[in-house]
Amino acid sequence: MSELGNCCCYDATMKNRILIVDDEDDTNLLFKIVLEDNRFKVDTFNDPLVALQNFTAGAYDLVLLDMLMQNMNGFELYQKIRMIDYKVKICFLTAGRIDYDEFRKKVASISSIENDDIENCFISKPMENEELINRVNEQLL
Repeated sequence: MSELGNCCCYDATMKNRILIVDDEDDTNLLFKIVLEDNRFKVDTFNDPLVALQNFTAGAYDLVLLDMLMQNMNGFELYQKIRMIDYKVKICFLTAGRIDYDEFRKKVASISSIENDDIENCFISKPMENEELINRVNEQLL
């Protein structure tokens, strides 16, 4: 599978930088188009291992992680990203039904950063474009 993430020149009119890691190319492409249409700078990866190899501290303001991926799940990737950048905001994506209480327990068991607020950013796929923009903006306030 090819990576969709391509770096481009910095545009001062763009908002925040977002990384999306989802093993579904369609999700990456759709989210990338919607967010870039709203002036966000977006990189996407469909392989969490490649995303991790390319991740650097301070490169992103928000990371959107699919919870269920091959090679490494979203929780594992979250932990590895936290070792590199403890300030970046992280949200989890899922297309499956998940018990929110179970999700919160899992997050609590892996969150090593005091006051880490990831349990408040859980995004179910699919979603309307406007809802995606609103959720992203909420996280970046």
